[in-house]
Amino acid sequence: MYKNAPSPPPPVNGANTPPTSVSSSGQERKPNILFILADQIAAPLLRVHDKESRIKTPHIDALAEKSAVFTSAYCPSPLCAPSRASLVTGQLPTRINAFDNASALSVEEPTYAHYLRGNGYHTVLAGKMHFVGDQLHGYEERLTSDIYPGDFGWYPDRRLEWYHNSSSILQAGPCIRSNQLDFDEEVMYKATRYLYSAARNPESDRPFCLTVSLTHPHDPYTIHSEYWDRYEGEEIPMPQVSIPKEEQDPHSKRLQHVCDLERDDITDEAISRARRAYFGAVSYVDDNVGKLLKVLKECKMDDNTIVIFSADHGDMLGERGLWYKMSWFEGSARVPLLISYPQQWAPRTISQNVSTLDILPTLAELTGAEIDYRLPLDGNSLVPQLHGQSGVDTVYGEYMGEGTIAPLMMIKRGPWKFVTCPTDPPQLFNLEKDPKELQNLMTVRDNFEVEAIAEKFTKEASERWNMKQITDTVLRSQRKRTACWNALTQGRFESWDYQPKEDAGQQ
Repeated sequence: MYKNAPSPPPPVNGANTPPTSVSSSGQERKPNILFILADQIAAPLLRVHDKESRIKTPHIDALAEKSAVFTSAYCPSPLCAPSRASLVTGQLPTRINAFDNASALSVEEPTYAHYLRGNGYHTVLAGKMHFVGDQLHGYEERLTSDIYPGDFGWYPDRRLEWYHNSSSILQAGPCIRSNQLDFDEEVMYKATRYLYSAARNPESDRPFCLTVSLTHPHDPYTIHSEYWDRYEGEEIPMPQVSIPKEEQDPHSKRLQHVCDLERDDITDEAISRARRAYFGAVSYVDDNVGKLLKVLKECKMDDNTIVIFSADHGDMLGERGLWYKMSWFEGSARVPLLISYPQQWAPRTISQNVSTLDILPTLAELTGAEIDYRLPLDGNSLVPQLHGQSGVDTVYGEYMGEGTIAPLMMIKRGPWKFVTCPTDPPQLFNLEKDPKELQNLMTVRDNFEVEAIAEKFTKEASERWNMKQITDTVLRSQRKRTACWNALTQGRFESWDYQPKEDAGQQ
């Protein structure tokens, strides 16, 4: 897919040998891993990044105090399935044909679960991962099914009536029950039960990597009254950036159309209720983070467990008149990333640009798992940054899902964010001077420094991405999946959804 794509270097271990502890049998044991993944958390809104935030997240805040906190972490694609497929493989979407929410991840792509499992880890998944087709991808055990269908049923040309439309905003508020609450409660029950089971087997020299993937605070914007009531009497801040529809960039205009946001009945009250419900849903995630950390502590596994907290993408939540994700603006593309293991590195704040693509090589280096660097890999190990050293400061992103008519690509380096698309005018922002992304510097004239930077980014993008080839590949993939889906929906339908295996007699 790429022209002149660089090969990733091997990790820089130096003195950073994999951490170990001694088990009760006297043998060295690698650290356990608890990877908590939330769905659609906007990093700029969290208190760990904004001290003035109104969102109540005491458990995430406490975890941050013991973590390396990455303040400029980005998703590789601002949409669920492509972002997650890239996260688990450490590869950008065009490498693995992860174009939209109905793209199947090939079973031959190694994931962090494969590498850790090959290194002796029990790799376990509880919750959402949005796999299409194969539902394991290296996880030895999956404790729950997914919340979404694992099939070709929602490619961009086939919009599902319940998927990202204005009803999420107009009907926002408290609820007694939702399928998302049902799902996350099952995820938490199975995940905590797994941790207790691991604690019951202290003689085991096999460490675990447990991924707990919650579906909150993903829309629809509704949450149980317990969390809605937490914000009773609280001032819910409104979006800070309002841009008239006629002044929106072309991609934002398409997103407003695709997501049914062009209507006039989205009032300030509706926006406030949607944001309040979202705040409550983030607090719900925070409570569940607290529950998982409490289990680790009471089972005395906290001293030998690396804890990671992140998200697949963010949520615009009304900024610029946009909701959900699907754009490269900060609310959509920036994610939280906390990595905690105080026994090996001190808490610190890291401002360099990083990506969730970096999680795979980071976990591999931390655990001594061997990666075959003859295979494609776009992520970089964050171990140097964890120990206070410098690292790669460039992030690439790719988006080919809803709202696009051509590939929409992003480069973030230092304070600069460059967004390019064959059908849209390019965008260049300096986030240090313009954190709200209000001034597209591609329109600035007579500033030779900016013009030079813009020219360099433009050249880099043209050398990195063959836009016509990518477009042809995406369209071919969509046509193939359409043909398959049309056939599979005739006659007896065989679901690809994962059916958890559980022997009640062994409980």
